[in-house]
Amino acid sequence: MKKTKVTFNAVKLDYSCELMRALAHPLRLQILQFIDSQGNVNVNKIYNSLKIEQSVTSQHLSILRLAGVIFTEKNGKYVHCHINYECVDRAQIAVANFLGKSKKSA
Repeated sequence: MKKTKVTFNAVKLDYSCELMRALAHPLRLQILQFIDSQGNVNVNKIYNSLKIEQSVTSQHLSILRLAGVIFTEKNGKYVHCHINYECVDRAQIAVANFLGKSKKSA
């Protein structure tokens, strides 16, 4: 039997793990869906609309931001969030490739 050498780029693998971890939580997916439906939304509206504690919302948004899934910008006393669609698209393509599917069928 022929052995195949498997190598991984540790930095890319670490990032991929963090990205998948960020996207694998039901509440974070709910938050992303809300941001997607609103476009550019402030944090107060997220936790008030989804009826989530402010601290819990902040923790989940922090994970999404550190993974590069969302961007935040401060405007006065408000923090606004919007989705990094390029990052989400890359994650969707990577998962589809892993599962052996094209993006269109994912």
